[in-house]
Amino acid sequence: KLNQVINTTLKDLEVKNGQLSITDNGGQYFVLQARIEAVIKSAFPELKNESLPALQKHSNYTSKKNRFRRSRLYLPGNQAKLMLNAGIHNPDGIILDLEDSVSPLEKNAARLIVRNALIHIDFFNAERMVRINQGKAGIEDLKMIIPHNVHLILVPKVEEVQQLIDIDNQIQLILNKVKYTKQPVFLMPIIESAKGLLNSVDIAKASPNNVAIAIGLEDYTADIGVERTNSGTESLFARSQIVNAAKAAGIQAIDTVFSDVNDETALRKSVIEAKSLGFDGKGCIHPRQIKPIHEEFSPSFTEINKAKDII
Repeated sequence: KLNQVINTTLKDLEVKNGQLSITDNGGQYFVLQARIEAVIKSAFPELKNESLPALQKHSNYTSKKNRFRRSRLYLPGNQAKLMLNAGIHNPDGIILDLEDSVSPLEKNAARLIVRNALIHIDFFNAERMVRINQGKAGIEDLKMIIPHNVHLILVPKVEEVQQLIDIDNQIQLILNKVKYTKQPVFLMPIIESAKGLLNSVDIAKASPNNVAIAIGLEDYTADIGVERTNSGTESLFARSQIVNAAKAAGIQAIDTVFSDVNDETALRKSVIEAKSLGFDGKGCIHPRQIKPIHEEFSPSFTEINKAKDII
C-alpha cells in the first residue's frame, strides 16, 4: 500500500525522474500523499498538478446559516492524527487551523494536509471549518481548500470591511471556476484588535455570507496592552461590543476559547457568563471542553418552563 501511494502520487504530479527518501512512522496515507506533494512543489513552485485521495461520500454533506455553533474545536492543520476521531466527540464545528497553530515552515504542507483531510475524513456531520492565514497566504489557502466542500471560513484579525469583502470575492471566483454550487461558503470574521472592535458592526454586516462574528482575546488583550484574566473584566467591553455587532447584523456571536483545559469548573463559569452576555457559542481547544460547553449553552429548566408558559 505504501509503494502504491508513493507511485500514484508521483504519477499524478507527472514526476518521472528523481530519488525519494521516506521514513515510515505509521501515519495516514493521505498525509503521506500531501507531504510528498508539498516537498515536490517546494522544489518546483511552478508545478500546477495535484495528487488527490479518492473522494469519500461522507464529505458531501452541507451546512446551513442558522445551525448551532455552540462549540468549535480547533485542530492544528498539520496534525492529522488529531483530526481522525475529532467528529466522534460531537462538536458543532471542527476547525482545521492553518494560522496560529502551524509554524511558518509547515504552512505549505499543512495546506495540503487540510485539503486531503476535507476529502478523506469523516467529521460526523460537524460543520467543516478552516481558519486561513492572513494576506497572500490566506488566498493560497482558499485556492487549495474551497473546491473540497468547506462550509465555513474563519478570517483572522479582521480590522476593516474591505478585508472581508476581498476574501468573499476570492471565494466566489474559486467557486465559479470549479462549478461548485451546492451552497455558499459561510464566513466568520474574528476580531482581534482595538481597530477591528470599533469597526465590528460594519464588519458583521459586510457580507451576506457572514453567519457569525467571533472575538479572539489573546491578541486583543495584547493589542490594548493588558493581561488576559479568567475574570474577564479587561475584555467586558470588547465582548459586549461583539454581541451587539452580531445582533445588529442578525448573525451569531461567538466567544473566545478557554485555555485551561483542566479546569472544568472555571470553563462552565466562563460559558455561563458568555451566555448571559448574549453569546451563542464558544471556541474550544480540547474535546473534553465540548460537553460542558453544550450543557451550559442549553436552556435551563426555568427558561424551558417560561417558554411553555408563554406558549
